[in-house]
Amino acid sequence: MTTEVNRRTFIGLSVAATAAAALAACTSNPAPTQSTGAAAQRIMPDSPLIAEYESRRTFTGKTVNSQLTPAALKTSLDSKEITTWGYNGALVAPLIRASVGDLLEAKVTNGLTDGTTVHWHGVALRNNDDGVQNVTQQPVAAGADFTYRFKLPHPGTYWYHSHVEMQRARALYGALIIEDPKEPLQYSRDWVIVLDDWLDGVTGTPDEVLQELSKGMSMSGMSGGMGQGGMDMGHMLMGARSDFLGGDAGDVKFPFHLFNGRPPSQPETLTAKPGEVIRLRIINAAGDTAYRVGIPGQKLTLTHTDGFPVEHRDVDAVVLGMGERIDALLTVRDGITPVLALAEGKGQLTYGLVATGIGTPPAAADLPAQLDGVVLDGGQLKADPSVTLPMKAPDRVHELHLTGGMDKYDWGINGKRFDMAKPLENTFDLKIGERVQVKFINDTMMWHPMHLHGHTFQVGDDGARKDTVIVRPKQTVTVQFDADNPGQWLTHCHNAFHAERGMMGVFSYTT
Repeated sequence: MTTEVNRRTFIGLSVAATAAAALAACTSNPAPTQSTGAAAQRIMPDSPLIAEYESRRTFTGKTVNSQLTPAALKTSLDSKEITTWGYNGALVAPLIRASVGDLLEAKVTNGLTDGTTVHWHGVALRNNDDGVQNVTQQPVAAGADFTYRFKLPHPGTYWYHSHVEMQRARALYGALIIEDPKEPLQYSRDWVIVLDDWLDGVTGTPDEVLQELSKGMSMSGMSGGMGQGGMDMGHMLMGARSDFLGGDAGDVKFPFHLFNGRPPSQPETLTAKPGEVIRLRIINAAGDTAYRVGIPGQKLTLTHTDGFPVEHRDVDAVVLGMGERIDALLTVRDGITPVLALAEGKGQLTYGLVATGIGTPPAAADLPAQLDGVVLDGGQLKADPSVTLPMKAPDRVHELHLTGGMDKYDWGINGKRFDMAKPLENTFDLKIGERVQVKFINDTMMWHPMHLHGHTFQVGDDGARKDTVIVRPKQTVTVQFDADNPGQWLTHCHNAFHAERGMMGVFSYTT
């Protein structure tokens, strides 16, 4: 969609939303407007209440500015020239750093021929800056400008990405780090690591993959045969298995897995001194791949998941589903230390190196293909007591059955496929101040990393505070959150292909 967006007006405002329009004129954050009838009871992104809640958030007085220009770009991967889409002419987008309470002003100048948005993944921000097309705003038109402007309420490791169709399956994503001025964690410095699965410009485009998958498993002709990591059926990957994830590991075959935009043939190297403690901030930006991250022969200490602190755990490896983030402490040993990211169940890897100035870098072929021992994911951790939600009976319970399958590739929630043209059909309603319990009930044979916008939930009664959680096949994950951020908030599987084929819904605040 390339609908033109005017930065200071809303399109088609109802009479009921006129007051909100006046307020929104000062925010330069256009959003879909409140409709008549039953939907008029919904707290829409243009409601004055959104601005009121934003005004309550702590503000340091500091504004952090960022310029993002999504556009086509040419680059190379493993000596192969490719054309893709990215921010600011690079495969690696700008790293945005700020502190809790800062105001972020991110100006987007759209150099694409298609409309675009930016979603600020994991941030409990104002609803009209959430960056979901047709839900919180209209897409930023080709050639147009738009400025996201919101306060940063919580510290942690977050990221941003386009939320329009398959755009984030290219390079339209980047890291957002929100520092805590009262940080209790002791470390020398951090290393932001963004992991991704990649095929754009190499074996096809994300849109071509989606088109192939959409025909369903029975319609996809086989080519090739069984090998390490599964069976090659065009872009579709069959037989990729992970006991950790409960079965099928993924749907798509990728020629590359990237570590900060680099393939395994060109690993990024962090120079450090023996004894230094490095905070790894790991982000899984992939479309279809979970990553098992670890260091051969050395433990990692897990400290945060999805931005929030957890009770520290020493592990041999940690698994991140798409959209998840993990912070971990690494004590540097003398020599060269590989930080491995294994494509879970796919028989591939990518990696980076920590080097102290001695030793010879290992070749990718010499790195271990497995990381065993104590292996956890963020949903299996416990929240630090400082961020545990107080015990409270739920005021509202929603059951979200995850439905669909590979045969028709018809993913959905409660048997219904989401329609972006009608986003407020089949909503999950709630009211301000409620404790909301959500049961993610996976009726499918595939694992799903389920993400909630605008909030963090707690897994179980004392599990980790998260915004994205792995739900294994035929299992139920129960989470709870406080309804303290009014608006219209998407929830969806963060497998890009599952979401685009319908596994999305909206948590809708009503009056």
